[in-house]
Amino acid sequence: MMANPNWLAVLAAAASAFALGGIWYGPLFKNVWCREAGIDPAAPSKRHPGAVFALAGVCSFVAALAFAAALPAEADLPRAVGFGALIGGGWVAMSFAINYAFAGRSLTLWLIDAGYHLLQFVLYGLILGAWR
Repeated sequence: MMANPNWLAVLAAAASAFALGGIWYGPLFKNVWCREAGIDPAAPSKRHPGAVFALAGVCSFVAALAFAAALPAEADLPRAVGFGALIGGGWVAMSFAINYAFAGRSLTLWLIDAGYHLLQFVLYGLILGAWR
């Protein structure tokens, strides 16, 4: 575990996930994601957008901090990016796959959500691996 994290790098990594989410679930996949999730994109949200974004920001920060803590100290940039792919693709995406299988959610929805998390953790590896 990392005893003294680089707080600026952790904040930058968290911000990258937040920015990626804005692009991923905005112009790239919003309509398909909403259709597959059974959400009407034109309907008003049942939750306050500020609360949703605040929770997403906190969760992105916690995930980036946990990633920084788990990233081996000797990991160079390529290994940090590979570690991100392992976490995002091997753990997070596969955990989603289990839940989605039992919930009967579509492969398309899983591909969108799993793809986001794969890229999220690759970005964490890129930023935290480069900022050493």
